[in-house]
Amino acid sequence: MIAYNFDRIFKARGINKPFSFLKKCGFSDSFASKIKNSRASRLDLRMIERLCLHLRCTPNDFMEWTPEKEEDIQIDSTHPLNHIRKSEKIIDLTKTLSSVPLDQLEEIERLINEKIKSN
Repeated sequence: MIAYNFDRIFKARGINKPFSFLKKCGFSDSFASKIKNSRASRLDLRMIERLCLHLRCTPNDFMEWTPEKEEDIQIDSTHPLNHIRKSEKIIDLTKTLSSVPLDQLEEIERLINEKIKSN
């Protein structure tokens, strides 16, 4: 089943208060609440685009595919849906970086900037 998982992108972006973030971006209370509480089942393309612009991501970053256990169709490892199949691990970069000694943060920043420039 394909579903939305916004927790992953909020944590990766260091957004601790998704509702407040979405409100500041101009989304309605109702919409922000649905996204924050993972109750969104349908989003129109305009909303998906706005979310991607504000979160600096693509739809693949908040969509995930979990195969049904009783899937009639056999999906091999090269199927394109596997690109949006996410692991259980959610990246919390802010939490990880807060545990790094200060003298190592400069080196980490340099490595990240190098990686970004090479892409």
